[in-house]
Amino acid sequence: MKSPTKQTDRHVDAVLAAMAVLDCFLTNPLLGVKEIMGLTGFTRNRVMRLTGTLLQHGSLMIADPKGGFAVGPKCLALGKVFERSQGLLVILKPVLKQLVLVTGESTSFYVREGLERYALAREEGSSHNIRYSIREGQRVGLFAGSASKLILAYSSPEVLSTILNSSDLDAQAPKSLAERNEFLKKLEEIRLQGYAISVGERDPDAFGISVPVFDSENDLVGALCIGGPVSRFTDENSQHCLRHLRDGAKKLSGQLGWNGLIKHVSGT
Repeated sequence: MKSPTKQTDRHVDAVLAAMAVLDCFLTNPLLGVKEIMGLTGFTRNRVMRLTGTLLQHGSLMIADPKGGFAVGPKCLALGKVFERSQGLLVILKPVLKQLVLVTGESTSFYVREGLERYALAREEGSSHNIRYSIREGQRVGLFAGSASKLILAYSSPEVLSTILNSSDLDAQAPKSLAERNEFLKKLEEIRLQGYAISVGERDPDAFGISVPVFDSENDLVGALCIGGPVSRFTDENSQHCLRHLRDGAKKLSGQLGWNGLIKHVSGT
């Protein structure tokens, strides 16, 4: 008996054809209808339908008055997503490992996705029997923990307003107007000092320290974090961790093209 075809093994011919059109631009930055016909073997009518659809989606754009096509802004946006996730891992891992080496504590890098943050990468602490760790890909809410507060502190007013006004906030989000105003004050303090600290917020036995990492457009990429048991959260150790965190964040931001400026972010 023949096994049923998995849904993930199925395909849509029209989508594959559209991808074939986009593939033509991998080595040809500017193409007309005739060139696309020659590269794909598609008829003129089919090329016109496919390019029209891709124009509507933003994956292609008109690049000259004669009707030549070029890759559109949607492809650029998707490329940025890949660059920030997969490409970012290449430079993240050495920094995380170095932080573990010099502090002995677990290190992680968090990025925001919707109303949550998730661990894009992490390295487990090495020099202590008690360790604070989180799985790569694990998601948590945005209102507890040093990384959560830091991400919100450097979010735009529009993003922060959307998050605070969402009907799907986690249980630790500020509820009343007074709580929200106090929370916004804390975010402003974090921006002024350039780091966030949490003690027992998400886990009663854990502390965390986070600093921001920026890209070439001076936007926040994510939060670089060191975490460990509260028993090791002394002034001396926290300053030691913060110093190395800042060094690591400076290195990462430099590799991402950051020019040292921070966009002005005001509360809502």
